[in-house]
Amino acid sequence: MLQTLALMLAVVNPLDLKTIFFARHAQHVVLIHFPIALFIAAVAFDVLAHWSKRAGLADTAYCNLFVAAVSTPLAILTGILAWHFQLEGQNLKGVLLLHLVLACTSTVLIWLALWLHFRSRRRTKALPRYRFVIEALAVGVITITAHLGGFLSGVNLPH
Repeated sequence: MLQTLALMLAVVNPLDLKTIFFARHAQHVVLIHFPIALFIAAVAFDVLAHWSKRAGLADTAYCNLFVAAVSTPLAILTGILAWHFQLEGQNLKGVLLLHLVLACTSTVLIWLALWLHFRSRRRTKALPRYRFVIEALAVGVITITAHLGGFLSGVNLPH
């Protein structure tokens, strides 16, 4: 066991900057969690704000939603780089194609939710209730997209 660990550390130094920044897929696997977590937290805060009528929770939901939306282009860019480097630019078909289509759909839904929040804040109007349908749909699409991404990364494969 110790020999295996020593061999792994000799081959890859976890603190090597080249390994950190130029790993073949690590950036996407790490960065994708930010928009996912921020969006789900934004939806939770939005529901709590609607239920409790607290402006502070609505502000927190908006801030989380804004950062989630702004971080989606980087997640998509690193996903494209992961496809190019890790999967060697293989043809887009099957799970890989579905993952890409759902990722783009998720991004559009996140930006749509942000636009609804932004528009209502700018016009000082109440948020439309149908935003909950859009947000719930986005959470569902994000969940399926993440599940498929687990298969592509090997996390969800049987042992």
